[in-house]
This record gives sequence, structure tokens and C-alpha cells, in this order.
Amino acid sequence: MRNLLLFGLMLPAIASAHIGSPDTFFEGNAGPYRLFVTVRMPEAIPGIAEVEIRAESNDVTIIRIEPLRLTGSGSEYAPRPENMKRSAVDPQLFLGNIWLMEFHALQLRVEVEGRHGEAALAVPLMAEAQRTLQMGRRVGSLLFAFMIFLAVTFVLILRAALGEAKQEPGRVVDHRNAAKIRWATAFSIVFVLAVLALGNTWWNAEANAYSLRVMKPPTLGAVVDERGYLSLSFPPGPSPVQTFGHFGRRLAWAELLKNLRPDHDHIVHLFLIRAPAWDYFCHLHPTMDAKGILSQNLPALPAGNYKIFADVVTENGLAVTMVGEVNLPEIAGTPLSGDDSMSARGSAQVSTNSSSSDLRDARMIWERDAAPLHARAPSRLRFRVLDLRGRSVSDLEPYMGMAGHLVVLRSDGTVFAHVHPAGSVAMASLELAQKSLEPDGVSLMHHPAFSSEVAFPYGFPQPGDYRLFVQVKRNGRVHTGVFDAHVEP
Repeated sequence: MRNLLLFGLMLPAIASAHIGSPDTFFEGNAGPYRLFVTVRMPEAIPGIAEVEIRAESNDVTIIRIEPLRLTGSGSEYAPRPENMKRSAVDPQLFLGNIWLMEFHALQLRVEVEGRHGEAALAVPLMAEAQRTLQMGRRVGSLLFAFMIFLAVTFVLILRAALGEAKQEPGRVVDHRNAAKIRWATAFSIVFVLAVLALGNTWWNAEANAYSLRVMKPPTLGAVVDERGYLSLSFPPGPSPVQTFGHFGRRLAWAELLKNLRPDHDHIVHLFLIRAPAWDYFCHLHPTMDAKGILSQNLPALPAGNYKIFADVVTENGLAVTMVGEVNLPEIAGTPLSGDDSMSARGSAQVSTNSSSSDLRDARMIWERDAAPLHARAPSRLRFRVLDLRGRSVSDLEPYMGMAGHLVVLRSDGTVFAHVHPAGSVAMASLELAQKSLEPDGVSLMHHPAFSSEVAFPYGFPQPGDYRLFVQVKRNGRVHTGVFDAHVEP
């Protein structure tokens, strides 16, 4: 009997460029200044990104921003920084724009001046084309009319230059000159049509090349044997990612993902969630062999359709979320160990307005604002852990070096984000960004003291219903709070 029972591939329905949330939200320190950075990425590259930076205190006077590459020679030669404008409504809010001219992993360099001197901060940005922009009907009609006008004008000019302009003044046009004019007109028409055909071919080639650069999550192949042993393989198809800027060569996904950078001491962060109820949640960390196959022993799981989301960071800092799907029978499984964790909610439903989630021996409270959540609006999602007597706990522990982890999942699976207390950026990418600011190898990354509260800077990319999985560690065990939220446009 063959060991392999199941083989799963990703559904095209969730292969969306928004799977990892396109915008960047980050909260950190630039020296003595605490900043909340929001970067709303453009849908197409090249494009303009909108930057908002809110200072926690009013002692900041000037903020300058500049985009540059995350790694390589481009990370050393920054362009001239642009001054951000202070908001007329909120003096602690600064607004600005940056041009993103190339694909791939970039960073936003932030320079701050204030009462306590000068300081700097670097925030990683994943510059990816989200879709191919379509030309508006009115603009297309106007350009088509201009094209016809120019084509006809060009034909008349060539007709006059090759035919009528060569006639002597005052002479009557004879049959030979009339034939020359006809030949000149025919040549002009053929020439213009050839130019239009070549231009159309060039335009289509550029459009097709750009469409290949539109970021779509790579799909994972998933195989599970009868013992509950999961094997994942990287996709064999070409990657749209440009490894050396806009004109870089394209690589196969398997080649691009061959050299991965550890993130929280793990090569891969794998999330296995049962659909469509999103009631069983696993946060696992597979190992990778020499052939690039990821493998993981699964815990005890009920039968069902499970969606797979796998976060990795390439050697040059590009954060990628891979996706997959597998239909599981009931798995006896093996006990989890290390940083692996699981949450089982069964068929219980969570209220959309829920603000409390029961843990094993405590409760987690979502300290929600009274105002509704809106898409693409920056917010700080705050959660507090209370004991069974309703008192704030004081024994939270680091979970993979962080105060907590947040997984955001839209009800239809089209949005997935793995968020940290520093924001939506991958920590491995952030380490690369901060490395350019480290004097003599001293790390500038700050880790806040642990308390009963954990907060996550984030903005939901689309309206709709979301499920939130909040993970903290206490008494050596990982606890997962589950909340639902509705996001308005």
C-alpha cells in the first residue's frame, strides 16, 4: 500500500497579490523618538507611495524620507531626502510621497530632527506590482483620436513632400506627376501602418512583460502520508520577482526560495487553518532538506479542507507568503514541541463584535476603540491578558523573541497577514534595514518590556469580515485568542 494518501494544490481563487497585505505599517524608535509609520503602496510599479508618520510626542520638528534598496549597492547610495509636511490638523502627523521606481525589496530611510537631536530609522518595503492598471475609456478614446489625427496628418505631409512639393510652380499636373502623388500617398499609408503595427507589437510585449511582474503568491504542493507527515514542495514555475531591479533576470521560484533567511530562528512559518469556519489553527515551523522539501509532523486534527500559508524571507530580504491547500482525513498526529502551537475552537462561532476570548487558564481582552474599523486606515490593535480573577497577568514570556504574534485572515481567505508588535514587516527584513544604520555593528532594534498587554500596528487592506488569531506565551505554553472583526470601506 502506498504511503501517500493526499495531494493538495492551491486554489486559484486565493492567488491574490493582496494575500500578505500590500501596505506597510510599522512602529518603532528613531533614537529617542517613537514613530508610527504608514506606507500606502501603489498598485503599479513605478508608482507613488503615500507616507504618513505620526510622532508619539510633540518634540519632533523635521522628518525627511528617502527610498533605497534594502541590500546591495543601491542600499549605500541614497537619493536626496524629501521633507515631509506637517499636518495642519494634527501637529504630530507628517505627510509625504515617495517614488518607487523598481520592483523588489526596498527600504524607507527616515531622518528625524527634534528637541533631542538627530536620529534615523529604516523600514523595509516590499515593492510589488499588485495588478496591471487599465486605461480609462475616456483617456483611451482621446488618445485614439489623437493617433488618427497624427496618422492622417503624417500621410498628408509625406504626400506633399514626395509628390506635390516636387512640382514646378505654375505647371499643370500631368498624368506622370499624378501617378507619383498616388505612389507617394500609398507609400505614406503603408509606412504609417507599419509604424502603428510595430508600436502595437512593442506595446503588447511591454504589457505582457509587466503582467509577469505582477506579484502572485507562489503555490505550494502538499503531500500528507498516513502517519500525518506533511511534505511541501516549492512551485516549479517562473517567479515574477526581479532579483536585480526593474530589468533584472527572472528566476524560478524554487531557485529564488533556495536561499532563505531565518526569521525568528525559523526558515518557514507555516499556518494551517481549516476552512471555511477557520476553527482549527496551527502555527508550525517545518524543516527544509537539501532538495528544498519542507516537512512537518502534524498534530491531531479533524478531517477537513485546510488552507496553507507559509511565510519566508529570501536572502536579499524579500518577504514572500506562499499558499496551498490540502484535504485531510482525521489525523491522529504527534504532540507539538518547541515553538509549534495549535488552537482548536471546534464549531464554536465568535461574535463579530467579540472583545473577549477564553484561554486555557485566563482570558484575553481586545481593547477595541468605539469607532469602527476602516480599510487601509492605520490602527493599533491592543490585547490584554487577564487571569481568572480579572487581574492583569505579569508572567507573559517572549514567543520567538516577540511579545506576541497576530494572524489576520479575511473570511474568504483572500487576505492573510502575519503581524508583530513592530508591525506588518518581516523581522528578518527589518534586521537588514536596520543593519545599514548600525554603528560598529551595534543593533538599533528596540524590544519593549513585557507586560500584560500586546499591541500590533496594522491596517486592514480591504473591507469585509476578518478573523484574528492573537498568540502569546505564558508559563511555557502558547495561548491563542480568537476574535472576529468587521471592517468598513
